[in-house]
Amino acid sequence: MNTEQQLDEELSRPTAADLAAMASLAGDLMIIGVGGKMGPSLAALAKRACNDTGTPKKIIGVARFSTPGLRDSLEQQGISTIRCDVLNRGEVEALPDCPNILFMVGYKFGSGDHPEMTWATNVHAPALVAERFSRSRIVALSSGNIYPLWPVESKGPAEADPVGPVGEYAQSVLGRERVLDYFSRRDRVPMAILRLNYAIELRYGILRDIAGKVRHRKPINLSMGYANIIWQRDANSVALRCFDHCSTPPFVLNLTGAGAVSIRSIAASFGAAFGVDPILEGEEAPTALLSNASQCEQMFGPPQVSLDKMVESVASWVKRGGASLGKPTRYEERKGAF
Repeated sequence: MNTEQQLDEELSRPTAADLAAMASLAGDLMIIGVGGKMGPSLAALAKRACNDTGTPKKIIGVARFSTPGLRDSLEQQGISTIRCDVLNRGEVEALPDCPNILFMVGYKFGSGDHPEMTWATNVHAPALVAERFSRSRIVALSSGNIYPLWPVESKGPAEADPVGPVGEYAQSVLGRERVLDYFSRRDRVPMAILRLNYAIELRYGILRDIAGKVRHRKPINLSMGYANIIWQRDANSVALRCFDHCSTPPFVLNLTGAGAVSIRSIAASFGAAFGVDPILEGEEAPTALLSNASQCEQMFGPPQVSLDKMVESVASWVKRGGASLGKPTRYEERKGAF
C-alpha cells in the first residue's frame, strides 16, 4: 500500500464472511457516528459487500460531518448521508426508521478538559438513540477502557470479569453501556456491545504512534508495557457480523487481537526497520489495559491481518512519509486522563 487510495481500498474490501453477513442482513443499515476514524471505512465495507452480492440495501451514514469532503466522499460511493447532532433530541427523533443501527459515537480525546461533553456524548447521546430506535437492532461500539488494569502475565479480563474503569472517560464509557443495557431491557431492544481495544491502520493507532517516535528519535514510555491491537478492517468486519447476535439484555463481546503485544518488542522491530535504536524510558508495570478476546476468536475466527503484517506495513508507510491523522492514541496513559 503506497497511497491513501490503496489503503482505503484495502480497509473497505469485504471478506467472504462480510459478503454473507450483509447478504443475510434483513433491511437497511444506519451507521450513527460515521464521521469517526473507523466509520468511513466501515460504511464503504458494508456498501461494497452489498454491491458485490447484488443486495439492494441502503447504507446510511449519520454524523455532524465536520471533516471537509467526507460527506461528498461517502455519497460518491453510494452511501446515503444525513447530517445530525446526536445531542439534539429533535434531530435524533427526525432520523428515518431503520431496522439495523450501528452506533459509533464517542468522545475520548480532550475528555479531561471537557468532562461535561464527555458525559453528554458517551451517556446522553446513546440514550437518545436507544429511545428513538426501540424497534431496531443496535450494535454499539464501547471500549476496553471499562476494565481495570490487569496483570500482564494473564490474558486480560474476559467479558464476565468485573469492570473497574480508571478515570472519568472510562467511567462515562461504562455509563454508556449501563444506559444501553437499561433501554434494551425496558423496551426489549436487541443489542450487542463491542468493547474495542485498540483498532489500528497505517494513519493512526498504537503502532503508528510507536513507529513515529522511533523514526523521529523520541522517547517511548514503557510503563504501559503491553497492549491489544487489531487491524481496523478486522474490527469492522466483526461489527457487521454481530447483528445476528443481538439480544436483550445486550450481548457483550471483547473485540481485539489475540494476545498482548509488548511495546518494547514493537519498538525494537521498528528500530530494526529504520536502522536506529529506540529511545526507551522506564520499565514495564506489572499491569496494563488488556482484554481477553478468546470469545471473539471462537465466534468469528482469528483476525486476518497478523501483528507481523501490521508492523511491516506501518514501518513501510512511515518510511515513505505516509499520511498521519495526527491523533495519538495516548495508550500509555495509566490514570485514565485523555
